[in-house]
Amino acid sequence: MGANGELVYVGGYTGDKGGEAEGIALLRRDPASGVLTRLGVAARTPSPSFLAQHPALPILYAVNELESDGTVSAFRVAEDGELTPLAVQPTGGSDPAHLSVTPDGRFLLVANYSSGSVAVHPLDPEGAPGERTDLLDLEGSGPDAERQRGSHAHMVIADRGSVLVADLGADRVWRCRLDPVSGRLTLLAPAVTAKPGTGPRHLRLAPDGTLLLVGELAADLSWYRPAADGSLELAGEVTTSTQDGPNFPSEITCGRDGRFIYVANRGPNTISTFAWDGDRATPVAEVPTGGDWPRHMSLLGDHLYVANQLSHSVTAFRIDHETGVPTAEGEASAEASPTCLLRWTSMMVR
Repeated sequence: MGANGELVYVGGYTGDKGGEAEGIALLRRDPASGVLTRLGVAARTPSPSFLAQHPALPILYAVNELESDGTVSAFRVAEDGELTPLAVQPTGGSDPAHLSVTPDGRFLLVANYSSGSVAVHPLDPEGAPGERTDLLDLEGSGPDAERQRGSHAHMVIADRGSVLVADLGADRVWRCRLDPVSGRLTLLAPAVTAKPGTGPRHLRLAPDGTLLLVGELAADLSWYRPAADGSLELAGEVTTSTQDGPNFPSEITCGRDGRFIYVANRGPNTISTFAWDGDRATPVAEVPTGGDWPRHMSLLGDHLYVANQLSHSVTAFRIDHETGVPTAEGEASAEASPTCLLRWTSMMVR
């Protein structure tokens, strides 16, 4: 696969969510030039809005972001990128928006956005998800009457023995303990209690261990460090865009060396670059995405790729190693209603 480039999967919204995607698309990326070539539709499945991969097996997972009965789908990945359906399981909630696999490869975690819950699915030796071992309902609200009437789990990851859940509705990043035998979650004290109206969407752990958090409603980037009681306390914050008008930041990612942070801004349709020195994030640049509504982005090698949901495009940027600033490169790739980009590396194909 190395000689022919890398495989990149694209999740998107299908007709059931008002989108135009047909399922999970497959692209090939040239690592040197950054050029993306569309290979076709790898799997037809409803609204696979977020994708994840097993840490050791050639298995790809997708949430099916359905309003009433959300599901997760698992696919076996062939050498050529073809996806073979493996299993589908209900998540027990509505609009699952994010999922991740525990580092040991034993459990699949799913964030049900609209119903504000987290599902746990055990994974068998082949990587297929089984029936839920737990469904943790979160409780909370915030000052935004429209967006924060109740909890809205927007992201879930396992980190250092804990499970972290970004809750847009409750202005919390919850911390849970996952029992490795029963597969059940125990809710602990919140890792982060954000300012009211923050709307935590996605988080990222910097290489130095700092928790970086994007607030979709406050349109800010904030960072947190350990406090005496074991929680994380606010250490700083900065707005993610200097443009006029509403801003709903979506994804956050870090450079490989941890020197730069990138945030996608929906509304202004920009990518903001911040220099990170371990203490604070300093704005460096804000560049147009070349598309509309940057829902997700992925940093692959020297290139940053942005999924512009409403303009049906994926745009590419080359990252300057010294300044960290992305520069638009080449023509946008046409892709219907893209919401997630996932690189698949040869090491993960067996």
